[in-house]
Amino acid sequence: MIKDPSIASHSFSVSPDTYSTVPKPDWQQMDDTTLRQFQKKFGHSLHIRHIDVGSCNACESEVLALSNPYYNFHRLGFFFASSPRHADVLLVTGALTKAMKDVLMATYEAMPRPRIVIAAGVCPIHGGVFRDSEQFVGPVESVIPVDAHIPGCPPTPYALIHGLLLASGRMEEGAERA
Repeated sequence: MIKDPSIASHSFSVSPDTYSTVPKPDWQQMDDTTLRQFQKKFGHSLHIRHIDVGSCNACESEVLALSNPYYNFHRLGFFFASSPRHADVLLVTGALTKAMKDVLMATYEAMPRPRIVIAAGVCPIHGGVFRDSEQFVGPVESVIPVDAHIPGCPPTPYALIHGLLLASGRMEEGAERA
């Protein structure tokens, strides 16, 4: 409830040149062949199950940004799935810890085939700053097969979208994981 009704009448505007320095991606330049292959394989959409196996949450904030109005990865047919049983892609972030190893394996096994596994960020690829921790198990690919790596600390939303597009195209090339 607004206690001061005078503030409810204020409006705010942003001048058009405020964001003129922000680079705008050209989503129309996606290769038509890649788009057709992607749509053929996944029926116009790709459902992603994100799992954090032990991180500082920097990657998670970038992953969550994918669905905001600016990046809006839904227009490309990407959606988050709340269950691994409904997911086509397992997006793994964070340094794999002993406590999360079994959870990761159970999530992977619960996914239907074909499935794509993407390690996003430096931590699931080689451990990052957590590499020397006694709780660090090793790279994600030492536990489950990984189809694509998206480096970065953290990887930007653009890098994540690019990696998702490449990984989904790779499935058509015969790099399916059983």
